[in-house]
Amino acid sequence: MLWPALRALSVGELTAAQEEWLRIDFDLSPEPRREGPGAAESIAHRSFTDAAGNRLVLDVARTDATSWVFALFSDGAQAPPAVVESHRARFRQAIDHLGLDLVEITPAATAAEVHVPDAGSEDGPASAVGAHWAWPDDLDRVWFHLGLRADAPAEVKEVRLRELMRTPAWDTAPDSLQSQAAAFLAAH
Repeated sequence: MLWPALRALSVGELTAAQEEWLRIDFDLSPEPRREGPGAAESIAHRSFTDAAGNRLVLDVARTDATSWVFALFSDGAQAPPAVVESHRARFRQAIDHLGLDLVEITPAATAAEVHVPDAGSEDGPASAVGAHWAWPDDLDRVWFHLGLRADAPAEVKEVRLRELMRTPAWDTAPDSLQSQAAAFLAAH
């Protein structure tokens, strides 16, 4: 079963020549991926193995006329960090080269890779983030609820924490958690 190891979302229009450049640059088969999450939107992919012999799949998908997904999937074993970071750099270079706008990269390595919806948008901070789970007493337990690993970069945690703190649900967070959040932000 394929599991996403890295995903970059971007928006913008591409010409047929730019799509062809993308296939050539990433050495993709023009065949869509047929397995794993998001396979229905796949337009091209390539399977390969890492140094340890684990199967990986590089994929490009289009979710609508102007939304693009660059993804690296692993088949069972976790993708090696060096492979993930190499593909992160390649995705960012391709997005820049093609003139696309980066929306987010998951998992994020920098604050620039975190998507923060506008406050007035339907999926913005006024959404139900934090409204459907019990507040933990410890900030370290909040990261999971925000879609972050415990070892996520501090600047990524800061962006997600600020987003959470702008929700109506934050007012119901325990005082100890609010104090820890304030201390975390003050330290970063």
